[in-house]
Amino acid sequence: MKTMKKKWVPLLVGVLVINFLWWIASLAVNQSMLPSPFVVYAHFGQLNPSMMWLHVYNSLIRLFWGLLLAVSLGFGIGLLMGRSNHWNRWLDPLVYLTYPIPKVALLPIIMLLFGLGNVSKIMLITLIVVFQVILSVRDGIRSIPPSYYQQLIVLGASRWQIFEKITLPAAMAAILNAVRIALGTAIAILFFTEVYGTQYGLGYFVMDAWGRLNYLDMYCGILILSLVAFLLFLLIDVLESSLLKWRQYT
Repeated sequence: MKTMKKKWVPLLVGVLVINFLWWIASLAVNQSMLPSPFVVYAHFGQLNPSMMWLHVYNSLIRLFWGLLLAVSLGFGIGLLMGRSNHWNRWLDPLVYLTYPIPKVALLPIIMLLFGLGNVSKIMLITLIVVFQVILSVRDGIRSIPPSYYQQLIVLGASRWQIFEKITLPAAMAAILNAVRIALGTAIAILFFTEVYGTQYGLGYFVMDAWGRLNYLDMYCGILILSLVAFLLFLLIDVLESSLLKWRQYT
């Protein structure tokens, strides 16, 4: 009970402070472009629930597949680089040459190759997140003290047992850390890509409302997108607590 209170009370205080500052700003500006938070929250009742769910669903689908591909590719490449000096020597220059390239600048090329649909949006999210996963997994595995492996080898552990007990937990911790860091960027990129070639998605909803000067819809969309991001961060915390229980003892 005390742990829950320590976790949720600061969060509630933060929400209240943000809304208070928002309310003060709306009074200072006193224009329709910055409505009061109370007016925006009241406007939620006028939104079409089925249509909003359709926007949320499409955004989540794109984000899910982009993150899944990035984690799958990043885990495999990062594992290869972390466990093999030979592969790390060859792949490391390629990663460092391509990682600094601004992926958003590749959006026109990606759209030419994969069209304006979901595939191009998923590919861009994958390209942005995969490098962070690769480097995190590689560095996480390479930071494991060699003595950990030697102890299991002495005990007669198989390669799979060594992988399961030492390498995989370190890689999982690195993946969750990388996804947590990259999630904000991925959502921002999702918002940007949904402006093009689609009629569904929270990014499209917000920008369409902005274009129609419907500021109440726009702020509602921003709040829903923020709530989705917040719930995804909570999901990562839950996964970390369940998959990395060993961290409680370190």
